[in-house]
Parts: sequence; C-alpha cells; structure tokens
Amino acid sequence: MSSVSIIGCGFVADLYLRSFATFPHVQIAGVYDQDKTRLQTFCDYWDVPQCGTLQELLDNAPKGSLILNLTNPSSHYEINAACLNAGHHVYSEKPLAVSMDHAKALHDLAGDKGLMMASAPCSALGEAAQTLGKALRDQVAGTPRLIYAELDDGFIPQAPFQDWRSESGAPWPAEDEFQVGCTLEHAGYYLSWLIAWFGSVRRVVAASAEVLPDKDPSGQGTPDVSIATLFFENGPVVRLTCSIVAPHDHQIRIIGDEGVLTVKKAWDNSAPVKFYRRLRIRRRLLESPLGRKIKLGKQTHPKVGRWGAASMNFALGPVEMLQAIEKNTQSRLSGDFALHLNEVTLAIQNAGDNTGAQDMTTRCDPMEPMPWAR
Repeated sequence: MSSVSIIGCGFVADLYLRSFATFPHVQIAGVYDQDKTRLQTFCDYWDVPQCGTLQELLDNAPKGSLILNLTNPSSHYEINAACLNAGHHVYSEKPLAVSMDHAKALHDLAGDKGLMMASAPCSALGEAAQTLGKALRDQVAGTPRLIYAELDDGFIPQAPFQDWRSESGAPWPAEDEFQVGCTLEHAGYYLSWLIAWFGSVRRVVAASAEVLPDKDPSGQGTPDVSIATLFFENGPVVRLTCSIVAPHDHQIRIIGDEGVLTVKKAWDNSAPVKFYRRLRIRRRLLESPLGRKIKLGKQTHPKVGRWGAASMNFALGPVEMLQAIEKNTQSRLSGDFALHLNEVTLAIQNAGDNTGAQDMTTRCDPMEPMPWAR
C-alpha cells in the first residue's frame, strides 16, 4: 500500500481525491490546511485523516514518502522547501515557484537531499497526450513542421464563477486565479506535452498583456493574454496562446508534411486524436474533412468522469512518482522537467509588451513514453 500526504484542501484537492479513487492501492496518510473549517469539511467528506499543523503532517508522514503541495501559488516555494527539508519527495501544483530563483533553489535542494520533486500538470502522462506523442514518433503526419496550441478559456470575468464549487464545497479561487494569471495557471497543459515530446525549448519569443484591468480588485496588472513562439532545440516551431478573453479553444494542431494531427480538448484524457490527410483535388489543396482516429490499441490508465471543465485524472503524476520511488528510478516528471517548464512559463508570463527573445538557461530530456504508449 502506497501513501501520500496532502497540504491544502481547496478547490483542486477534490479533483485529486476523486482521481485517487481510481487507484485503490494509494492511501491518504494525512491532510493539512491552515483553514480549520475547510480542513474539517474536506476530511469529513472524503473520510481521510487530518493533521492539526503543518509540522504534524511532516512528522507523521513516513520518511521519504510523497507529499502533494496543493496550496496557493504564492506559498509553493515555502511549502515545497519545508517538505524537502523534512526528507519527503514533493509533487507540487503549478507553478513550482513564482520566481526562477526560488525554482532553482528548490531544484538544487531536492538534488542535494536525493529527493524527487515534480510539478503539475500531469496530463502529459494521459492517454490523449501519449497517443499524440506516439503518432508523432510514428510520423503519421510526416515530419512535423509547425504546431499551434491554444489555451483560451472564454471571457471568464463574465462567467458565473462565484457559483463554482468543488465536490466538497470549496469555492473556485477567483482571486488567486486572476492574480496568478492564466499563463502560469494553464500554459503548462500544452507546454508539458511539447517538452515531453521534444525536450528543451531553446528560445521564447513572446508578448503578454492585461486587457481586462477591472477583473481583479487588487489591481496587480497580471497578464490575462499571452502569445508565444517557441523554438525547440530539437523540434518544430510552436505558437502557444493563453487567455481568459478569447472564445474557448483548447485544441492543438500538429502540421506535418502529410497532413494535420489534432486534439481538441486539452483537459480531457480521453480526447480523440485525429489525423487529417492533406489532399490535392484538381487545382485545390486541402485537408480531408474526415479525420482518421488514432488509437493505441492497449489498455492505458483509469479515467475520471467530467467534473466542471475537466475530465482529467489528476493522480497520474503522483502515482507515477510513487512507482519511481518504489523502484528507485527517475520519475518521468523529473526535477529537470519541472524546472524547465517553470522557466518557459515565466518567460511567457513576464514578456510584457517588449516582444523580445529570451534564451532558455535550463535543459531537460524528452520524456520516456508510458509503457502502454510504446
């Protein structure tokens, strides 16, 4: 029986617990949140043990066990460091840290202590991403030349988000979401896929802006739209957009010599992967309107039904880390991977209107496919 401990039981924590239910061999060893009322409600709903203090959780967790940091982004560095210093492996919600100095410090700390550290999102381990990755390796669309990835969520400030509640009743953290920004919150969903397939980004050319200044009463000026061009060391050029302004669009399109590979739902592990072959009909060039569905033909991983905007198994990352810890092997979601993902995301978030190029200083290898996607 494997165990994990959880720090933070807000909105996203319910998505993790619903996901862990698909892995009955994983036990929740303890949960802590500084909001005692919220902690009690969450633990009663899921019937999991609660800890009265952070120190109690760190002391009671088995040495060298895995701790999930599901706190607010501004707390990630402090909590991640506390877990590592207590001798525990860490899986952190995104971002790993809100500054690269802090992210690098965590990376070094984990290395010094011989511990694993990873950050969400883990959808790169999911069926849709792994299927698309295999289609790339098999050159279904030929050599990939260009990728368009969209993470536009609609005009969120006009959505009824005040009514959004998690399964156990936690409110959607609108203040955090607006202050952290859609790029830090969401760019990782496709960035993690891209880095898993192609490895390191060499250069980021990006612009970001706040076009809805009234969305956040704090007036922090956090960008609510970003547009980036990514140049990989070994891969095609990618355009990535994030916004909470443009109409909802979560598709990724891989344009190759033979046609286009697509996934239309970034937040659905079971989203269909389709290939649209390029055709020449008389004097016209077009992609076939009938896409061929690409399937792996193997059992993949447990699925989680739709809740809110997502149909993702949030436990895939922690469970993969638990397997790596047990086997004393490197997790696919490695510290190098987390650090590079953090650097690329921050480069996009902080681009502003300078539209300058920024060379990346960190590196990571492409990710090994899941066994069922080989």
